[in-house]
Amino acid sequence: AMGMDVIDIGMAPTPTVELAVVWEGAAGGLIISASHNPGQWNALKLLGPSGEFLPAEEGDKVLKLAEKGSVKYVDPGQVGTYTAVDGFLERHIEAILKLDLVDVDAIRGRHFRIAIDAVNSVGGIAIPALLKALGVEDTIEMNCVPDGRFIHNPEPLPEHLTGIAKEVDDSNAHLGFAVDPDVDRLAIINEDGTMFGEEYTLVAVADYVLKHKPGNTVSNLSSTRALQDVTEKRGGKYFASAVGEVNVVAAMKQHNAVIGGEGNGGVIYPELHYGRDALVAIALFLSHLARYGKSCSMLRSTYPNYHISKNKIQLSPDVDVKRVLADIKKRYSKQPVNEVDGLRIEFDSDWVHLRMSNTEPVIRIYTESTSQTTASAYANKFMDDIRETVKGHSR
Repeated sequence: AMGMDVIDIGMAPTPTVELAVVWEGAAGGLIISASHNPGQWNALKLLGPSGEFLPAEEGDKVLKLAEKGSVKYVDPGQVGTYTAVDGFLERHIEAILKLDLVDVDAIRGRHFRIAIDAVNSVGGIAIPALLKALGVEDTIEMNCVPDGRFIHNPEPLPEHLTGIAKEVDDSNAHLGFAVDPDVDRLAIINEDGTMFGEEYTLVAVADYVLKHKPGNTVSNLSSTRALQDVTEKRGGKYFASAVGEVNVVAAMKQHNAVIGGEGNGGVIYPELHYGRDALVAIALFLSHLARYGKSCSMLRSTYPNYHISKNKIQLSPDVDVKRVLADIKKRYSKQPVNEVDGLRIEFDSDWVHLRMSNTEPVIRIYTESTSQTTASAYANKFMDDIRETVKGHSR
């Protein structure tokens, strides 16, 4: 009604829509999805002509237009067209198979048995199709009917993946894959039902890419240090960005990164496109595992073992959160501090990242150490520091 020609690609993973925008030379893209949120939520994801998410300033413009509520419709004779087009998922898979580092022969030769949990969303279509194209004939499909009736919380965290973990172990599968409804985050389950670790999806895929194509990497400030370790071991440089896919992509372009992403299982491989993509992550990971020749858990054991603790502290509405963070910065002024996104304070190989919410008086506290006990201790220490600082302000 506003004169735009609309191409409807149907039910598709978010990264497939990102690619479709570029392939069709579209002015932008629109994805109806609440990402990893529970079933009562829904949302719109907006893409620019590059097939990438809108940066903050353009997103703000969209919100202002929506709040303004004024819509300019065209005359009836100028109404745009509507066309339903199939086949974009197949094109996505074909593009993945053409990547130099995707080794279909090696994958087929391992005769993998793989369990899949697609949480009753579009991954139930996409992941089996991808695995078949990669030569995986033996799959166990769980929650792959894409009816949107999430059988468990759709965020692919360990506490939500107990079903597939048990299935992998019980069925003697080589590994399992779980994705969010967007199919842009990938969790991997080892052959014994233990978690590979969402932080280590990117680490393992990056290690494989860097082994064959040395270069730089990027992840956000709340992601594991293991990516930095792997990058430097392979002769590259690691760079940290603010949290958010848009920020990671901007840093990847700035530093000419060969791979990047986020510690939530989101892999961005620019040789295909600048967007988190669980499909390309699966293809690269399986190529890595197939060439490695041993079990999934053994591959995981080759990487540095870090533990992350994620917490938050709720403050009263009258608290000046920026002032609190400024005081914390002073308190730890002798430590290396990164202020790209809140405060990230380094303690040798350990770190603490404090981020304030944009919508409520909350400080999120991420800590990492080689010991879960130490990571939790850092979290408790900084929560005490924040409470003490707030108490000092109220005197």
